[in-house]
Amino acid sequence: MIVEDDTIIAMTAEDMLDEVGCKTAAVAGTVAEALARVTDTDFDIALLDLNLKDEDSLPVARHLRDNGKRFIFATGYDGLPASSGFADAPVISKPYRIEQLAQIIARTLAE
Repeated sequence: MIVEDDTIIAMTAEDMLDEVGCKTAAVAGTVAEALARVTDTDFDIALLDLNLKDEDSLPVARHLRDNGKRFIFATGYDGLPASSGFADAPVISKPYRIEQLAQIIARTLAE
């Protein structure tokens, strides 16, 4: 599942995931959409853009963590806020390359 508010970035991520053998089960651009997709979509891992316009994806991450679902944060900033509660969460820096995405997905799914 991809949670990304920029359509072009979401489409690029979907293409990258397809290229490394992953199927995108859903794409959401807001926290509300993402939380709806989490409950009605089957997926193995979520790629969460940290900043979604005027909100962040931390509520989605909390829901995923509470339900035992794996996720990766994607951010163009320098990591996660110290107060996020996700110091040990996997993070990929934007812009990322397909090799980096494949590696972090494999590592996260192996945990």
